[in-house]
Amino acid sequence: MWEPPAEHPLRRLFAGLTEHAFLSHLGVADPPLVDYVSGLLSRFVHTDAVYRLRGQGGRPLTELAAMAAEAGGLPAGRTRREYFRHIGDFALFWTGVYPETLNRAGRRRDDVVDYTIQGKRGYLLTSVLDEEDHRAEAGLFRRLSDQFEVCAVGLREVRREWEELRKDPPPGGLIR
Repeated sequence: MWEPPAEHPLRRLFAGLTEHAFLSHLGVADPPLVDYVSGLLSRFVHTDAVYRLRGQGGRPLTELAAMAAEAGGLPAGRTRREYFRHIGDFALFWTGVYPETLNRAGRRRDDVVDYTIQGKRGYLLTSVLDEEDHRAEAGLFRRLSDQFEVCAVGLREVRREWEELRKDPPPGGLIR
């Protein structure tokens, strides 16, 4: 899974905005959780990362319902865990950053999917699948499941802050 290096300006911007939003606005002082959420923003800059899961025909899965159905049919193991992790990431990203898109009719099967429930479930299953091999990460994914709504609110605040930056960018800073 591609993620920009820590020194990349976009990665630093997301890290700063996420840390500020979570600590100042929500009172969440959980560096691994905040780092994960800012990394999610960095990864999802590319739509290839947002829609990286493939269905049986090799076509990108663009709906959460299809991702969940595909993951449920996979044998236990690393791939199934990665699918559930991506389901959590996908649901958190859309619920937090672009919640207005979830209420639009026309997303076919996703019209009846609760993104919060599926995101929490995705992270919870990620925390327990292959727990032996991923013991260090299990606690993080359990917290992402337990605090899904808080993380979504934090991402909304990050979006608000980056939109403020667009209105009044620092000198020599962002290019429009």
